Amino acid sequence: MRLVSLPTPSPRSHSARYASLLDGLQEAVWLVDAGTSCVVAANQASERMLGMGAEQLLGCSMETLASTPEDLAFWLEAAAGRRESLQSDTMLRHADGHMLWISRRIAHVAVPDGDGFWLVSMHDLSRQRQADEEREALVAELKATLESTADGILVTDLAGRMRSFNRRFATLWGIPEDLLAERNDEAVHAWMRRSVVDGPAYVGRLAAVQEAPLLQTSDVIKLLDGRVLERVSIPQWSRGRPIGRVYSYRDLSEKLAAHQRIEELSHTDMLTGLPNRRALAERMEYAQAMARREASPFALLNVDLDRFKQINDTLGHSYGDRVLKDVAQRLKDCLREVDTVARLGGDEFALLIHQGDARGAEHAARRVQEAMSRPFSFDTLSFTVTCSTGIALFPGDGLTIEELMASAERAMHWVKESGRGAFRFHQPRKDVDLLSRMRLDHAMRQALQDGQFRLHYQPQIDLRSQAVIGAEALIRWRDPLRGEVPPGEFIPVAEESGFIVAIGDWVLQQAVQQAAEWLRQGRRMPVAVNVSALQFQQAQFVESVAAVLKASGLPPSLLELELTESILLRDAEDALRRLQSLAELGVCMSIDDFGTGYSSLGYLKRFPIQRLKIDRSFVKGLPGDASDAGIVNAIVQMGRALKLKVIAEGVETDAQRSFLAASGCHEYQGFLFAPAMDVQGFAERVWPH
Repeated sequence: MRLVSLPTPSPRSHSARYASLLDGLQEAVWLVDAGTSCVVAANQASERMLGMGAEQLLGCSMETLASTPEDLAFWLEAAAGRRESLQSDTMLRHADGHMLWISRRIAHVAVPDGDGFWLVSMHDLSRQRQADEEREALVAELKATLESTADGILVTDLAGRMRSFNRRFATLWGIPEDLLAERNDEAVHAWMRRSVVDGPAYVGRLAAVQEAPLLQTSDVIKLLDGRVLERVSIPQWSRGRPIGRVYSYRDLSEKLAAHQRIEELSHTDMLTGLPNRRALAERMEYAQAMARREASPFALLNVDLDRFKQINDTLGHSYGDRVLKDVAQRLKDCLREVDTVARLGGDEFALLIHQGDARGAEHAARRVQEAMSRPFSFDTLSFTVTCSTGIALFPGDGLTIEELMASAERAMHWVKESGRGAFRFHQPRKDVDLLSRMRLDHAMRQALQDGQFRLHYQPQIDLRSQAVIGAEALIRWRDPLRGEVPPGEFIPVAEESGFIVAIGDWVLQQAVQQAAEWLRQGRRMPVAVNVSALQFQQAQFVESVAAVLKASGLPPSLLELELTESILLRDAEDALRRLQSLAELGVCMSIDDFGTGYSSLGYLKRFPIQRLKIDRSFVKGLPGDASDAGIVNAIVQMGRALKLKVIAEGVETDAQRSFLAASGCHEYQGFLFAPAMDVQGFAERVWPH
């Protein structure tokens, strides 16, 4: 704007003269007197922008309106006569006190007379600056987010040109700093191509992605340094159309390594490093497939260490672990490379013999026995560990993995029951017996709850006087479906399952109560009760005997406990302590089925035993069988030497009774006098009216 031929009126006259002219302008304008640096005119746009009316602005010095050092310096220089224009962004204070960002231009307007005017035009930048600040804050936030993520991020346009990336992207790809600084897209892409294992495939896949702007992809890229990257690509949109693509890269190397380690651990025994049960099952599936395809069998050996618990109990678990590691190596040395040895758990191992028939399985089992026969030597210790091995063949011993493993395990357990330290093939006919035993065990437990058991009593006779001097309590069972079940059938099953303890406790309680009842009737009759080895070993056995006697009121001298020789073999010192405690109660004790075990005469001398019972197997052949006669005479003489009563069971003939009497035997029982009878039958036979 140029004003010419202006007189020298007062500022107010200038304001009045040019007010309508300034109000016609859209942007805020001040007219400042160059001599006084005071506002002489202001349009309505400036009043709206600053919230100040003309009466507040007119006459104000620019030094008071200046809000920045730059403006203050300008007006000081203008007052000193400087007339150069100024255009820049600055700040002005609004009437309410807040600061406004403005873009303003200051130009000098000369007049013929006087110092002229300064025309100050202003444009409000507050909204623009606020938008810019918000945009900058958003960009900074996005940048911080990109830099903080664990993924490498690359943003490209539709042509594949790099628009932005974060530091993680450069780190993942190992891109040099100078290459990034050049902003040379082709050089960066070339570096990435050279870093992958399969460059052509990488380039082809990348080209396919770029040719489909709407495609979302996920790829796995293998790098030359061994790392594995996952690449996810999604289109970038703006106003409803794709404008580029965002690639995210994630290093899967540690995750894959951890997954592989987990897989290895899930298939490997931690202690020995051998395959575990799961890995064995998978290899057996493979062996099954090969066997069916090639019509060839394979063998599975179940190897279980004998009495391994003793090693842990005596030497400690550290030595036990060393033994297991050594066993694992010995078993591996017994096999071919194509075969597998696995640890199933504890001291149990399995050997998978590929394309192995019965002969091959037997050779492998013999190699195992030979390897295990060598002594184990650790530090100053040297000892031997044997093993029991069960063998199962596919498909004869099982069509499934579970059936085959179960068959091998059963065969191993048969070896254990037969004495350990050997191997044995699975015998399918035994499966029926095993199922029958399971059903019998269940029926026994139900029978005890339902009261199906009962006791019979067999008289014991003095050989000289022929008087009844005692009664042996014998359990009987009549099952509703099976009928009468012989003790020889269900007692072994009860001993194997451990249910013999519950049965033994029931027999003891019932026999003691019956003897007490007879005593209350004036009939003094000692009663003998069989005690199994497992029942005898129970921690509270002595206390339970004392409790039963106390509850019934039976004198302890009228109770005789018949113990097996196996009790003396397992832990002689512990057995001695228990026997002494029973003797202190006043209970009588005898050794049942004497001669069938391996009793030590030294133990018999120490133990508080009152009687020896000759097993019926030695009585059956009397008097004609010379060996039976010799054994019976030896037992009788030994019993007398130890000052023990000797009683023979299973006496069925007069000849047997006569031989026993002549040999010096004290007592007998058997069908010759009477079989085992129920309570009423026993009373009628022993105490006739």
